[in-house]
Amino acid sequence: MNILLWVLQVLAAFLYGASGVMKVFMFDKVSEGVRSFGALPRKAWMALGILELVCTVGLIVPAAFHWHPALTVVAATVLAIESLVFVGVHAKYREITPIIMSVGLGLLMAFVAYGRMVLKPIF
Repeated sequence: MNILLWVLQVLAAFLYGASGVMKVFMFDKVSEGVRSFGALPRKAWMALGILELVCTVGLIVPAAFHWHPALTVVAATVLAIESLVFVGVHAKYREITPIIMSVGLGLLMAFVAYGRMVLKPIF
């Protein structure tokens, strides 16, 4: 179970890291033609991107160094909640593919949070 959780944490870190970089540094390019990006102001998307980058670090560093490993659970929980918000935003604009991706990532993060809290804690 520990190996599975680590694989999921690293995979999620790459996905959310890429998403955060795009929201912070490439927003104008990636937002073209995507109606849901108009749901929030640019600064809000940038803040969400920074949150994703911080949580990306939180998924790996605390667990890897056994330094406040509960932060890994917090990071996964925050990303799961963020995914739920994105489901709502994409549902408003009827964007099916992003809804599916947000649901999948949200479930993945909920599983990582549960796994690191109950199934195989790092504490």
